[in-house]
Order: sequence, then structure tokens, then C-alpha cells
Amino acid sequence: MTATASRPTDPTGAPPVDVGRLTVGVLGGTGPQGRGLAVRLAAAGQRVVLGSRDADRARVVAEETAERARGAAGGSQVWLRGGSNGDAAGAADLVIVAVPYAGHAATLGELAGALAGKIVVDCVVPMAFDKQGAYVLDVEEGSVAQQAAALLPDSSVVGAFHHLSAVLLEDLSKPSLDGDVMVVGDDRSATDVVQGLADRLPGMRGVYAGRLRNARQVEALTINLVSINRRYKAHAGIRVTDV
Repeated sequence: MTATASRPTDPTGAPPVDVGRLTVGVLGGTGPQGRGLAVRLAAAGQRVVLGSRDADRARVVAEETAERARGAAGGSQVWLRGGSNGDAAGAADLVIVAVPYAGHAATLGELAGALAGKIVVDCVVPMAFDKQGAYVLDVEEGSVAQQAAALLPDSSVVGAFHHLSAVLLEDLSKPSLDGDVMVVGDDRSATDVVQGLADRLPGMRGVYAGRLRNARQVEALTINLVSINRRYKAHAGIRVTDV
């Protein structure tokens, strides 16, 4: 798979970051979002370690996901392994957090040591449902990404990948996606890396969207997309124009 969208031109003139040699760990990788990101990244040539609370289940899902990724990659070599969340955190250069919000704080608190010195990409949304539909939950720190930053003082926390449909990520009959990934964070070198990772998803771009304090509204926008999808029976994402 190759990306079909072009990323915004960096006003500094800096070239895109090469992320091809990074190993990406996915915490909560047996869930739909984590599994979808893992299969797309692996099919694009990224080394991926899929993590879960249940290491045996993660290994089974990783084998199944690797097979699907190989098919999407046209027989190209695919590197995807499974293990515990701790295995994924320890083996990876960059970690994507895709666990349910209810277990977010506990999971990261346990893995703070393993995640020290690494880029941690949080795509968790504080969302709940009632009879009126989806709504955003209040997070004491301001956002889930800011909660991650408070729990992981020795990591570079970035918010990204919130607005990608798990259904479309896993649907490999569609070789290219259509949308942008809003990337927020305080460490510009880390956000550059995450933008580069987003660029590896076919048809997607990573777009810098501000500091980590802006994560709250990025996370909450997912609830609007869920409402759109329920009303129109779609899998909507976002596209940033004029950049």
C-alpha cells in the first residue's frame, strides 16, 4: 500500500520524517480501533506489536491480522506480532494507546516505566451513550491525552488517530482511506514523527493541530462524527482544507 494524499508543506521547509524503521506498539490492539490501525500500518510496511491484557488472545489476533495484512500488501513481507500490553510497550519505539477509556489511567499507570523516553500516541475518546446518543465525558486533566501526559511524565505524549473509523480501517477491500489525522502535542519533534506515521496510511495525511491543551476538542469531535454516522449510516472522517 502507498499513500495517495500529500501532507501539508512544512513552513520551515523541513522534509517529512522517515518512520519506516520504527516498531509501533498498539495497546488494546485486540479491539476494533487498535486492530484496524495495526492491520493498516503492517500492510504499509510498519513493524507492529499488538498488545492486550490477554497475551494469548493478542497472539491469536496478531496472526489473523498479519495474514490479512499480507493479502492487502500483495504478498510483501509483513511484520506483526502479539503479546501483552507490557510486551508491546517494551518492544516498541512508539506506542499507540487504543484501550477503552475506563481502563486508560490504570493501563498507563502500570506501564509508565516501560513507556519512558518513548512517543506515546493517545487516540482514546472519553465517550459514553444514553438514550439520546453519544456524549463526551469530563476528564479531570482536561482531556484523555492530558491525562496520559500526567501519568507519563517521562514520555512524549501526542494525541492523534481519533477520527478514523474502525470499520473502514479494517475493511481492506478499500485500499485507500480518505481523510486527515489531526495531531496535537507539545513536543514538535514528536508530532512530526506522528504526522509521518499518519502519512503511511493510504490516502491519509497527518496535520498538526496545535498543543496538547487542544486535545479536548479534538477528542470531543469524535462524538459529533459518531452522531453523523448513526444518522446517515456512514463512516465519516474529516478533511482539512486549504493546507
